[in-house]
Amino acid sequence: MAILQSAWAAAPIELTDALNAESWAGARERQMAIPGGYMWVKNDAYFAYIALDLTTDTNNDPGTGDFFWLSFDNDRNRAISPSTDTNYAVYPGQPNKLGKQFYLGANVWTGLLATDSSCRISFEASPNSTTPHRIWKMRIKLSEISVSLSPFILWTPFTNFGLKVASSTPAFNQNTPLNFNSSFASLHTLYFARNASLPAADLGPVMGSVGLIPTTKINAASGKATTDAGYYVFAQNDAFGGLLNIIGNRTQLQTLWAAGARKYRVLGRAGTSGAFANLRSAWYNYRWGGSDYVLESVGPDGSDFYPLPNPAVDYSIDDLLYQFDSTRSPNGLCQFQVQFFNASGAAVAAPGQTLTICIDNNVPAVKINNVKHGANLVNACDIVQLTAAQPGVTVNYDANDAEGNLHSFSLSASWGDGASAAIESVSYAIAMGASWVGVTNRTSPAYVPAVSCAHAFTVTAWARTTNGYGRIGRNSASRFVTLKK
Repeated sequence: MAILQSAWAAAPIELTDALNAESWAGARERQMAIPGGYMWVKNDAYFAYIALDLTTDTNNDPGTGDFFWLSFDNDRNRAISPSTDTNYAVYPGQPNKLGKQFYLGANVWTGLLATDSSCRISFEASPNSTTPHRIWKMRIKLSEISVSLSPFILWTPFTNFGLKVASSTPAFNQNTPLNFNSSFASLHTLYFARNASLPAADLGPVMGSVGLIPTTKINAASGKATTDAGYYVFAQNDAFGGLLNIIGNRTQLQTLWAAGARKYRVLGRAGTSGAFANLRSAWYNYRWGGSDYVLESVGPDGSDFYPLPNPAVDYSIDDLLYQFDSTRSPNGLCQFQVQFFNASGAAVAAPGQTLTICIDNNVPAVKINNVKHGANLVNACDIVQLTAAQPGVTVNYDANDAEGNLHSFSLSASWGDGASAAIESVSYAIAMGASWVGVTNRTSPAYVPAVSCAHAFTVTAWARTTNGYGRIGRNSASRFVTLKK
């Protein structure tokens, strides 16, 4: 059984990119038990980019019996799970068309099905051989193999896989591990990267980012984050909430480590005045041990010192300085500082930095105040006979965030067998300023149903609150009535 690690892809890799191209630089690779075969892996938040570099297959004969299988243990139980586990393979005679199929049992599959993943066959040189040779490149959609890169999954995201590669000239047909298509017990393991390489210029001097949001993108007065469109995490005056990962500046941590820093304290306070106090927390992180990831428990000692990890060591969440549960702080501004020390407890000089963030632990308030047919109130479960003069109904509702951190709200109708229609929606724009509370006592445009049916009117509001990896917090309310045309 082999263990492979993936590297983060800072930008999507085109399957037309050569293995010698910059886009593949830094990919983790491992020689596999196939003739002259190496497997390269990178990933981003959506796809795994995989290359099979077959240095001994120097005969450029696509479509003459060259193919691969790549099987994934989607539920990671090392057993074949019918209709769950997936095999990817090329369509016969079509080397650039990828299909997927589900296992139905040992050596039994569905036919090839459509997929959002893709592949491409090429014949080129690579860093492993200057002689042109066969290379398969794949882009596998992570959601198709049940992989999530959520930073709040305790374990490092991984999958188990088996690989088969065949060639007509030179002739070989090799499975690794052997007979994986009849038993998943010995599948290889692939660990995915979930640490994006943020632009160094954007990182704060010591506390580089909150999750994937650089601290330089957090307004020092409002404590809210704003990033550019297209950035890893899009934020527009977003407050913070949930479990927050305070990530160190890698370059600065390397400098501090070289200067003898081996431990540190985290200080915090609610508001922007008053004394800072030592903060105590505990979390888990996975450390790469050379052949597999090892779970480590992290916490402060009796003097509130945390051990400083060696920046050269690979962790599931690299450079994690602190995990902060926002519910430990009241809503509003709070501040953090970090101090570094050597093994004897003597201070090690570091750039000064006070990180100010705005905490919002609440979700928006939503309420349907009334439904009206003309001037008549419609109660829940009422049956409304619509007329030519009054062919629809209106909905009065609230979608409000008292802290001013509303991202958007919408009103929709749904009926029948999953049918739905949007009635209206409004989203935050940066021109609204740092605060937007939303609406109260808002009356919708008249909704005219397409058919006679029981309808659900639902108002949903989303918070403009981030955990550093994406927005969190929403609330909804519904009212059910029957409308007859």
